Amino acid sequence: MTLDGPMPVVIVGGMHADARRATVEQLLREVPGSVALHHDLSTAPAGIVRRSVRDAAGDTSWGETPLVDDCACCALREDLVPELERLAAGGLTRLAVVELWDSVEPRGMAEVVAGHGHGAFRLTNVVTALDPALTLPSLSDGDDLADAGLAAAANDQRTVGDTFARQLEYAPVLALADSPVTGPDDLALLRQLHPAARRIRIESGQLGGIAVAGFDVAAAAAAQHPACARLPHDCDEEGVSTLVWQRRRPFHAGRLYAALEDLCCAAARSRGRFWLADRPDSLLAWDAAGGALSVESAGPWMASLPDAAWEMMPAERRTAAALDWHPEHGDRCQHLVFTSPDLDRAGLLALLDACLLTDDELASGPAAWRRPTGFDRLLDAVA
Repeated sequence: MTLDGPMPVVIVGGMHADARRATVEQLLREVPGSVALHHDLSTAPAGIVRRSVRDAAGDTSWGETPLVDDCACCALREDLVPELERLAAGGLTRLAVVELWDSVEPRGMAEVVAGHGHGAFRLTNVVTALDPALTLPSLSDGDDLADAGLAAAANDQRTVGDTFARQLEYAPVLALADSPVTGPDDLALLRQLHPAARRIRIESGQLGGIAVAGFDVAAAAAAQHPACARLPHDCDEEGVSTLVWQRRRPFHAGRLYAALEDLCCAAARSRGRFWLADRPDSLLAWDAAGGALSVESAGPWMASLPDAAWEMMPAERRTAAALDWHPEHGDRCQHLVFTSPDLDRAGLLALLDACLLTDDELASGPAAWRRPTGFDRLLDAVA
């Protein structure tokens, strides 16, 4: 039997290993002729990555690949594409299921698969599998991946919480395990964290069709960029709240830096873009989970660019800027979103507003804003 067209490839990731494995097994049952590939990065400290290939009947082959530049994820990328090409060339695989290891984030692998098919295979969807009852504990876990035994490289500085958040928010499909301890608050948290996702039960019988529904890598990347991310809307249900804070006045860098610890601990998850008075041209990204905050430059505000440079920017950036345009400030704005059970809305609003420039500070001009702050060390060190 030979299949027509490029071989479909679906990526299944997630830190909740039991849910992820159940999702893969369900796909193998639902799609006859499907094959699952998995790279075990737990052996990376020994200098190798172990690869398994299996079908619904069990393992069909094993293999090992050495580390590339002491990076387990690099070894995965180098080995995955040849394996997919081999399966595609055989002409018998109806669906290749790429099961990611616990801490591997789906975006990087999705872009590898989408960029290397060359007509032999094509990425048809990305699924993150999870246990809803473990969402809040995972999101709130500030431990380093290395301490949890989940680091993908010796220099992996990610935390459990921020890695889980990116796994959850990138995938358009969330496969949910049945758990007797899942409560309505767990499901409400998931809905608020990723409202655009399709949420399905692993054993619903729908995974096979969803696996080949289609996936747009460029659109997924744009949806993660701070300038045009599809951030959640304001919401309050089942004891879980999402606060959307938007303002058209810059932050005082010193006061905001002093408030960072309180702000990043105020919610299980917060993200968005913000504007510092002493850096008026820099669009800054805010990304916090598990009490750990990442702040970095995400490029210029569109308002700071000459007209001729607009055509060089991605269409998604131009559209987002146009929709957010202000006659005085252009696309410069504060747009931060905080999601958590038991969120102190009033306290959070007061703290955020207190970090903005006052009327007197605005009237005094830029000379009064430009003084050394912690952001100088934080952002300039990254640059």
